[in-house]
Amino acid sequence: MFSKLKEIKDLRSQAKNLQNQLKDEHVETSAAWGKVKIKMNGNQEIENVEIDPELLTPNKKTDLEKSIKEAVNDANHKVQKIMAEKVRKSGGLNIPGLTK
Repeated sequence: MFSKLKEIKDLRSQAKNLQNQLKDEHVETSAAWGKVKIKMNGNQEIENVEIDPELLTPNKKTDLEKSIKEAVNDANHKVQKIMAEKVRKSGGLNIPGLTK
């Protein structure tokens, strides 16, 4: 039982280490031909949003919504790739009970 607790503690430590590494990673993406820009850190927290004033009119509401969705999804995909690469480089998370 104590070995399982140690494995869980080690796993939490690995995850915390990965989280700390990811906070220093940043991705930027854009949509609507650069009129919507999103900056996100490696922990998938949006740090900055820029929207061209042209899209801030009532008749552009749908375009703006689609563009924000597209930019956020793209940023998430980029961050996920960074996460996967960092996990792979660190030897993966050693999750107890999971085998290859």
